[in-house]
Amino acid sequence: MYGSSHDGGGTDRPAQPRKRVTAPALRERKGGEPITMVTAYDFTMARLLDESGVDMLLVGDSLGMVVQGAETTIPVTLDEMCYHTRAVARGARFAHVVGDMPFMSFQVSATQALENAGRLVKEGMAHSVKLEGGAELAEHVHRITRAGIPVVGHVGLTPQSYHALGGFKVQGKSQAAARRIVDDALALEEAGAFAVVLEAIPPNVAEQVTRALSIPTIGIGAGAACDGQVLVCYDLLGMSLGHRPRFAKAFAELGDAVQSATRQFVTEVKSRTFPAPEHGYAPGDTGATPSGSRSKRATTKLAAV
Repeated sequence: MYGSSHDGGGTDRPAQPRKRVTAPALRERKGGEPITMVTAYDFTMARLLDESGVDMLLVGDSLGMVVQGAETTIPVTLDEMCYHTRAVARGARFAHVVGDMPFMSFQVSATQALENAGRLVKEGMAHSVKLEGGAELAEHVHRITRAGIPVVGHVGLTPQSYHALGGFKVQGKSQAAARRIVDDALALEEAGAFAVVLEAIPPNVAEQVTRALSIPTIGIGAGAACDGQVLVCYDLLGMSLGHRPRFAKAFAELGDAVQSATRQFVTEVKSRTFPAPEHGYAPGDTGATPSGSRSKRATTKLAAV
């Protein structure tokens, strides 16, 4: 992505081309420019987010809830994660793609964790993998990173432990619980993780963790002291149905726009005002856009339904 920038001295100079975001580059941003991470589950959303400058695309097992309609992330399978991660990777030209390891794909043993992390990278085209858990997974993280697969840790609220935690509840509220979160994060760093997600913990605890680690922390419901922030794409875009988490900010209300556009489509189809003549093809057309007026993002291929 090239352009020009003004240096203030009367000279235009070429802007730096955007490069693929890598695990080492992200690690080096500890304490520097905040890292941006957004979830994505398909090619189209990944391409839109990637072109918007997001650093990391997380293919979260949250897809079980926001894509599949389940009550928790627990039912998601490794095959499903590979499928969605592969779609996202195809849409990401620059962003670093993180594949979530689903429930029971890594807990049994370090060997199982390594094998399944390898599947997410080989079959899912992920650039790194994310595991939920703390010090008990240190050996797993060590084995995976030794094999050349970058790892993102995840402590605090770990949704795969929904039943053990008694629901989606804030963690680290007591002094002892806060200390465990710090210790877990330190163990993950020592095992080789290049970043750690902090979910639903008090801001002061997140700040303690961030200060204790030499790798970036990426917060969700963990305050502003983290080295980066992550949101679910549907929350960020205002497309979530029903309850919206307290920590989620909608930067647009696209859910309303989707419903409005769809209602207009239904109205025009029923009134036979769509399709109009300009939406059809003349004899001899080869599949190119009829009016030549579609956006640059569109291709000249016919779309399949």
